[in-house]
Amino acid sequence: MRETAVEPIVSGDDASLAERVWRNATEDPDAVQFVRPDPDPRSWPVRRSGRGGALPVTCREFRDDVTAVARGFVAAGIAHGDRVGLLSRTRYEWTLVDYALWSVGAVTVPIYDTSSAEQIRRILGDSGAVGCVLETAGHAASVAEWRSELSQLRQIWRIDSGDLIELVVRGRAVDAAEVDARRAAVTGGDIATIVYTSGTTGSPKGCVLTHGNISADIGNATAVLPELLHPGASTVLFLPLAHAFARLIQVGMVHTRATMVHSADISGVLDQLRRFRPTFILAVPRMFEKMRDQARRTAEDAHRGWLFDIAEWAAVRYSRSLDTPHGPGRLLRLAHLVFDLAAYRRLRAALGGRCRLAIVGGAPMGERLGHFFRGAGITVLEGYGLTETSPALTANLPAAIRIGTVGRPLPGVRIRIADDGEIHARGEVVFGGYWHNPEATRAALTDDGWLRTGDLGTIDDDGFLRITGRTKDIMVTTAGKNIAPAPIEERIRAHPLVGQVMLVADGRPYVAALVTVDPQAWTRWRDQHGHPGAAVSALRDNPELRDEIQTAIDGANRSVSRAEQVKTFRILHRDLTEADAELTPTLKIRREAVQDHFADDVAALYHGH
Repeated sequence: MRETAVEPIVSGDDASLAERVWRNATEDPDAVQFVRPDPDPRSWPVRRSGRGGALPVTCREFRDDVTAVARGFVAAGIAHGDRVGLLSRTRYEWTLVDYALWSVGAVTVPIYDTSSAEQIRRILGDSGAVGCVLETAGHAASVAEWRSELSQLRQIWRIDSGDLIELVVRGRAVDAAEVDARRAAVTGGDIATIVYTSGTTGSPKGCVLTHGNISADIGNATAVLPELLHPGASTVLFLPLAHAFARLIQVGMVHTRATMVHSADISGVLDQLRRFRPTFILAVPRMFEKMRDQARRTAEDAHRGWLFDIAEWAAVRYSRSLDTPHGPGRLLRLAHLVFDLAAYRRLRAALGGRCRLAIVGGAPMGERLGHFFRGAGITVLEGYGLTETSPALTANLPAAIRIGTVGRPLPGVRIRIADDGEIHARGEVVFGGYWHNPEATRAALTDDGWLRTGDLGTIDDDGFLRITGRTKDIMVTTAGKNIAPAPIEERIRAHPLVGQVMLVADGRPYVAALVTVDPQAWTRWRDQHGHPGAAVSALRDNPELRDEIQTAIDGANRSVSRAEQVKTFRILHRDLTEADAELTPTLKIRREAVQDHFADDVAALYHGH
């Protein structure tokens, strides 16, 4: 086994994560902790209006808001250790409720706002939630559908109908000193949250994370990422806070008194980025793929596609040269300067103009894509972790980056590669087990106490971890060849016309692929090729369209052995969606669901062979 480790810089606090809220209010009460872009006074009181309708929330005001909601929870009978569901989009009230629950020793159970009624029932029922804060009438209807089976669920509060305001009114009968006493009773070993895995396979399991787990993770992460998280830093958070990675950034913003803008509307995120000009963003790799593809399409519409191709080449070449002993040469520096003025600054302007750092997770980031954005002036720091690890395990740092890897372990984390290639992890950030599921907990941990991540990887001589696939995704052809699909899929997906791609090979004679067409790229392509208004389903066998996809596959095939090459493919009649349970909320493919939904297409890949 190969192992790498970094000694911890800090240990997890033996106190509630909410303690930082009170410390911030004392040390820098007027610092702006949050910005509410377009606050709704019916959901939570608006004390004053800010510029452009945006409302800043200072550290003092946030503490007061947390105290008010916490008093309401005490009045409602929420006790230390009680589980409370939180079902909402990313908004100020999400964070407010999270910290209010922590301040009274309760346990937050986050639920994705896109979850089905059945998923909501399973999570609320399995966790034994006694209450649930939800956002909309639709969410309320989903809970009501199964309310008779949720015997422990006593109370529901709906954000957009003013229930939090009523909760605060009810809490006025509770002395604020009661909240202080409840907060003081919380220790690092107490459960902070039960996060249910999104589940690309099987049923979700509840990961039990303590205040100490999360505190250790964010404390060590901020210690080595001062460029990212510090007073004066800011971000627009648009990923769902039910995801452990986004949640960690929320805690990090409070931990460092940086400023966070909640953005609930993902379709309007680019407007929010231009409006609030963050210093860094948290995203999934697909966002950067779409940004690059949009920049290429804009250039092509202006008949300057050739210029974009040269600019992309120069950015990648410049970035790669930064990792060499001598750095970029004079001509490359000159070309980089020219293209910065002509192209790269427009990319940065799309993120508000101040963003120089981004952190990504949830899926692999293409190496060429990472070099392109670093060459364009936006360093994308790829990290790695699991819900079970609070969640961050490794990260690239601005001063220690190796594009194509997920970085070195964060302080306090040990990583080893087992004999079968699986990544194992250990440290204070690793959870104690799954909620009421000892069998799954035993399966997740080795006999000597390491967490089995389910991911495959390698560690290089400098301690950088590279993810090569997932143990459950490994496919074995009838010829006995093991296929790790992720690297090949990543290369095919880099083509601007490709939306999603999923390899098929398990128990089959050769590797094939299911491919979807990117909806944004499709409109432009069909119009350019004389098919205005046509749907993908009508043209998926069109020779010109197939030639485009074949080009992407040919490029990927050149990177692998003959046995791993994609021999044929099918273009699906529609894109994969989260609503159809084909994608997780972080856009990972649920392979079994896709194979089931598109069984005829899978069969056609091997028809006659």
